[in-house]
Parts: sequence; structure tokens; C-alpha cells
Amino acid sequence: MSPVEPIAEFDLIIVGAGIIGCSAAKAFGSSGRKVLLLERDLSEPDRIVGELLQPGGINALKELGLEDCVEGIDGIPCYGYGVLYNNDVVHIPYPIDEITKKKAVGKSFHHGRFISNLRKAASATENVTVKELTVTSLIRSKEEEAPEKVVGVTTLDKSNQELKFYAPLTIVCDGIFSKFRKELTVKTPDVRSNFVGFIMKDLELPLPNHGHVILTKPSPILMYQIGKRDTRVLVDVPGKLPSASNGDLKQYMKDTVAPNLPDSVRPKFLKALETERLRSMPNGFLPPSLNDVEGMIVLGDAMNIRHPLTGGGMTVAFNDVVLLKELLSPENIPSFAETNLILEQMSTFHWKRKKYCTAINVLAMALYRIFAADNNHDLLVLLRGCFAYFQLGGERVDGPVGLLSGLIQQPMILFIKKLLRVRFKPDGYFDPEELIQCNIHKALATMNMLSSIDVNPYDFSKLLSTRFSAHIVLLQFEYGFAINRFTSPQLHALEEAQDTCIRRIYGA
Repeated sequence: MSPVEPIAEFDLIIVGAGIIGCSAAKAFGSSGRKVLLLERDLSEPDRIVGELLQPGGINALKELGLEDCVEGIDGIPCYGYGVLYNNDVVHIPYPIDEITKKKAVGKSFHHGRFISNLRKAASATENVTVKELTVTSLIRSKEEEAPEKVVGVTTLDKSNQELKFYAPLTIVCDGIFSKFRKELTVKTPDVRSNFVGFIMKDLELPLPNHGHVILTKPSPILMYQIGKRDTRVLVDVPGKLPSASNGDLKQYMKDTVAPNLPDSVRPKFLKALETERLRSMPNGFLPPSLNDVEGMIVLGDAMNIRHPLTGGGMTVAFNDVVLLKELLSPENIPSFAETNLILEQMSTFHWKRKKYCTAINVLAMALYRIFAADNNHDLLVLLRGCFAYFQLGGERVDGPVGLLSGLIQQPMILFIKKLLRVRFKPDGYFDPEELIQCNIHKALATMNMLSSIDVNPYDFSKLLSTRFSAHIVLLQFEYGFAINRFTSPQLHALEEAQDTCIRRIYGA
């Protein structure tokens, strides 16, 4: 086995031709960078996850010029979710897409077919070279009095011949089982459960063209159509996965899962158990790490993982590429050899990506914890409350589903909206009318609370009354004023409510 030196160097080496790798190759190749895309196996992959792309991911795909990749693969439009609990079904549609001004739509499909299209698009991009090679190690510079820097990769071809390639920047996106994650961080995925997946044929779901979440014990089940005849089922199995080889896993599906399924689903489920191969994938959580290694960037599931319950992984991935393409554009980084500039931009990347990934990550992990309540009394209370909240519909679900679908990229809405009970417009800004009414309600509620415990305004001194007004009640009226504009009628309503409170404070 003798090493063969490459004929030419590249601007960028990408390890892994999956979701991130292909889209990054297309993005940077189109920007004039000379890209080498390396993949261990270029045959069509066969996976049980990565089959539902949220509307926010579709929008990112369009920004990358890859929207055609979801066409011609027997994909199914997805318009939202159906959540099933006991005998009830709640419809949670996607909200209006503020970019297209139309009803938002996602797409579900066979993962392998989608990846094949992405690889074709990458291969057809000028400046991109695609090779089927296994990357075995990273090559580091060994200059004296200088920190080690990744300058290339060592690979093996199918004949076991070693090949080396060099570039000033290497993007590692080799997935959940990443070989090179340890070069960036000591963190490892915290595996909470496993998805067991297979395909059911010709199943009619309660809400066509929607993803379905069945809330049952011990944990949730996902179902969504990925082809005209094919419906993907993903059963979440918490804890240790039963053995498939000795039949324990199949028996678990029959004894534990099937009895809790809707009557309309159970026969097809049991039939598929007899004909389909059961495959599994670990579900876990890995918080993102700051990319601070010279000459290397780690992306995708190699860098950040959330539970796939809400189907947000690909949406985060494509948005990462959109952001990275901007930050590492030729205008910002003329040459990838400018390591210090790249490290500065990667610090920016780490914080800027939070606007779209934080809400998706938080919702995925929080909802999974609630939906996998099993027999935990406290979590069951939360589960029932969560489902009842979904049943209210309308704007109460528009915000959460807008966040998890990647359409709303303002994560503070996740916290502010619920903590302060203030409505937001679809563009993510406060609704002034709602803010006025909310502030009035909070201030009057404070006065009512004081009355309920027999606080008599005549017992306050003038000084104490003034302080009470300034520090408690008036602050409630003024929340949000600095970032909004109000009409005269809105301000008049506020002034009247303030007068009411002042009279009650001073005993007028």
C-alpha cells in the first residue's frame, strides 16, 4: 500500500456526501471554490430517518438552488401534523409562509432518493469533484512555533490504496456516528431511545398529507406517507432496545405497541411486521460546539443532534449551509487559507445559527420528554395539558408549529409569548393592540389582587402610594412601548386604564 500524492490541491474538502455535504458542495462550488466531495459509498442509501423536510427547510433548499431535488422521487406534500391521543385527533396545520405568502408546505419522501438527487446536483456543479473514497484520517501541519492545523485528509479506495488530498479548509459532516467529532469536542450524543422503523403499504391515515404523532405508552409513534403506497412508521423504544435477532423486538411490537394503535392502523401494522425488516436508529441529544479548530469545520449530526420527533434535523442542516455560504463567501473570505478570518466567522456562525436551531432543538427535546410520559404522573399531567392546548387551535398552535417547522426564526418568541402572554404577528413582532390590552389586563389584575386581600388604599401614605404606582403598576402599563408604535385610540384606552388604577391607588 503506497501513498499516491494528488495532482492538484483544492480550496475545500468535504467529508460525507449526505444532506450537508452535497448542499455545501453545491453552495461553495457555485461561489467559485474548488471543492472535493468525498463519500465512502455513493450507492443510494437506505435509511429510516431524514424523510420529512419542514417548510423552513424547503425555503433554505430554494436559497441553495436545490429545490428540484425534492421532485421526481414520488414525494408527498405535507401540510402540517395530526396528533392522536386516546380517541381524539387534533389537526395542527402549518401557518402561512411569510416568504411565499401562501400556506406553508413541507415534503416527505424516501431518504435515499432525495440523497441521490442531491448528489447528482453536486456532481453537476462547476468546480465540484466527487469521489468514492473512505476518509481514514485528517492531515495536520507540523510547522514549528505554530498551532497544528488541518490541511487535508488521508483516504483509502476500494482496492485499499492510500490517497492524500490537501486543502486549507475541510468540512466534516459524517453524521451521527462521526469518526472525527472527537477532533472538535469531547461531547458525545446522549442517547435517550431508539426509533424502530419499517414501511406499511397502502395505509390510509386520518389526515392525508400530514405527519402523524400517536401519543401512547410508553412513548410516541410517528407515521407519515413517503410515497404513493408507502407510509413510514417510526416507533420510539425507550431504554435498551430488544434484540431483533432472537425475535424479542418483533414481539415487543406485537405485545406493547400494536394494542395501543388506532383500530384503523393496527391491521396494517401487524401485517407489515410479518413482511418488513425492522431497522433501528438511536435518538439522542448533542448540543452544538463552537468550531474553533484551525482548518476544520464540523457540521450536521456530527456537531448538533436533537430528537427526530419533530423532524427538524434537515431543516437545521440546510439553514446551516445557507448561513455558512454567506459568512464564508469570497467577499468575506477571499481565500480559505486565511484561518484567523474563518475562525472569526465561525464564532459568528455559532451564535447566528441559534435564531433557527434553538427553538427546533428545544421543542424537539421538550416535546419528546412530555410525549414519552409513560406512567410518570407529573409528565402525564403535562401531556394531557399539552394536548388540550393543541385542541384550542388557531394562534395557540401557529407559533409553536411555526418555530418547529423553521418558518419563524426568532427563538425568543418561544419564551416571551408564553411567559408574558403577548400575541405576535406572523412576522414575529408584537401585535400593538394585543399588547395594549395585555398590559391593561395585567395592571387591573394587580389592583384586583390587592383588593382581594383587603389592602385599603386609604392605609397607604402618599409617598408609599407614589412608589407603589411607579414601581409596580405603571411598569405593567409601559411594557413593550419602546419597540412599538401605537394609534391615538390605543393610547387613549391605555390612559383611561391608568387613570382608573391611579384613582384606586390614591383612594380618589
